[in-house]
Amino acid sequence: MTNNQGTKTRFDVAIVGGGIAGTTFAAILGGAGLEVALVERQAPSALTGSAYDGRTTAVTYGSRKLLEAAGLWADLAPHACPIADIRVADGASPLFLHFDSREVGDDPLGSIVENRLIRQSLFRRIGEIDSVTQIAPATVAGLDTTGALARLTLADGREIAADIVIGADGRDSFIRSAAGIETIGWVYKQQAIVTIMGHELSHENVAVENFLPAGPFAILPMTDAPDGTHRSSIVWTDHIDAVPLYTQLDRPAFEAELQRRAGDWLGKVWEIGPRFTFPLSLRHAKRYIAPRVALIADAAHVIHPIAGQGLNLGMRDIALLSEMLVDRRRTGLDLGDPLMLRRYEQLRRNDNIAFSAATDILDRLFSNDILPIALARRVGLGAVNAAPPLRRFFMRRAMGSAGAISRLGRGEKI
Repeated sequence: MTNNQGTKTRFDVAIVGGGIAGTTFAAILGGAGLEVALVERQAPSALTGSAYDGRTTAVTYGSRKLLEAAGLWADLAPHACPIADIRVADGASPLFLHFDSREVGDDPLGSIVENRLIRQSLFRRIGEIDSVTQIAPATVAGLDTTGALARLTLADGREIAADIVIGADGRDSFIRSAAGIETIGWVYKQQAIVTIMGHELSHENVAVENFLPAGPFAILPMTDAPDGTHRSSIVWTDHIDAVPLYTQLDRPAFEAELQRRAGDWLGKVWEIGPRFTFPLSLRHAKRYIAPRVALIADAAHVIHPIAGQGLNLGMRDIALLSEMLVDRRRTGLDLGDPLMLRRYEQLRRNDNIAFSAATDILDRLFSNDILPIALARRVGLGAVNAAPPLRRFFMRRAMGSAGAISRLGRGEKI
């Protein structure tokens, strides 16, 4: 893995945050020839272990096209389980919504991939790119954008200079705070329990989201384990006070709760584990930019996982901003140009706000058992299911194939 930490101090782009979004961005920019510093506070080995993060990502069709165009998908494809159908239910109601990928073409609606495998693939890729310097573990202690270049000071005293700094350091972004960018949002009275569930019968590439009064219970299809065990990723949202009670259950009791929520369509189910819990919040940066600074992904916007779109919104940020930066480098223009940064913010802000609002409304609408609201939403699910044009509209939006405004977002090379 490329890690010439002590030899370079001047870069085209400095990316702070070596998670999936930051590493993807580094791989795209480095593959296009830009000199990139990727600064991450944790060692890569810590980010790829099974004990770090049990989550999976629903990579939409649009995000997959981006990764294909950037040469990043081939390594992930063997580990990706395609989603052929999505079934949306409201508790025990007989009315439901069924999305069938065949209605909108030959491609799946998305693919489920383990986060640790995405990170492993990305780390292998940036290790092959000479123009990417990975600096990890390292903590950023200061940001100075008052000069002709942006400068990062690391906790060990080293300094890095770049034309532009990208904040990809998550919901509690240091770069966002150091740039003086405020956020709006709130913390939900919910948490997510995440684990991997084994099951007797094949999922047939079907994803299920069942809305229960305390929050949605999602079953996301995964590839079979090496021994042939059928697997699905579980994202179980519940009231914040109830989550510790469930996570402390012994294995038989926890599996009984999984079985009760999953039903019998997968046959007998069991926990493969381990169990993880994650807080849920909505947070949106009031600005995505500052002098020589741009925010992407969770540093700019955090949404409820109810629709599985969080990382995919970040991929759309990456698609647009990487195209802008590569085009400017090829023409010898300043990568930190304020007009370019304002254009990036203008083009991404409305899309991100719309998805933030939609997921918040969905969670509030479905995470309750108020009878009039329950009746109205069940009728609504049935009505959409009975209207093919509406179904296809929602499917295309969920796939991320509608309204792409960048070449990478359309699956074209930059």
